[in-house]
Amino acid sequence: MNDARHGVIVDRRPSGGGLTGSMGAFIVQDEVDRSYYTFDYTHIVTEGFRTIRTGERVRFYVNAQRPDRAEFVIRLDQPDPVEYYQ
Repeated sequence: MNDARHGVIVDRRPSGGGLTGSMGAFIVQDEVDRSYYTFDYTHIVTEGFRTIRTGERVRFYVNAQRPDRAEFVIRLDQPDPVEYYQ
């Protein structure tokens, strides 16, 4: 596995996929080389509801078979649940 990278979520694009047709793609920009990588909610590593917002910082790995895709995405600056779900 490659070294972990850090980045910021810069966009979410609906793709119409998934069971309900509402699954979208997230875009993360690497903080070092400024490259963009895509991923979907299944690549978010967390307990409970997998969600992420534009502007959040994350740690991620680049998929070895698809170098334009991020995987094992972990939110770094987790918000307070009370404030997040208002």
